[in-house]
Amino acid sequence: MEQKNLPNVTIAMILAILSFLCCCFGGAPGLILGGIAFFLTKKDEKTYAENPDLYKNYSTLKTVKILAIIGMVIGALYLLYTFWSINQMGGWEGYMEKVNEMMKQYQ
Repeated sequence: MEQKNLPNVTIAMILAILSFLCCCFGGAPGLILGGIAFFLTKKDEKTYAENPDLYKNYSTLKTVKILAIIGMVIGALYLLYTFWSINQMGGWEGYMEKVNEMMKQYQ
């Protein structure tokens, strides 16, 4: 019987790499993309567990799962850092005052 690839590994890999790259944009994009990639890897793990002899790229699936977890963790840490830094500036109002000061400075 010919082995085939698991169905969601490629798209999960793309999402995991994007989550790793986008985690510095406030943290939320990395967290969301990593979560979707993690969900897809869990789905493919169930598919593989049903019939392991039918699929050949399980090692790639494990790598993608690790990348998704790393992207989610870094995204969550950056999101927490963003909330902490806004809180240190005096909340949302203090943050907006700083933004307005910087905008006036560059006009």
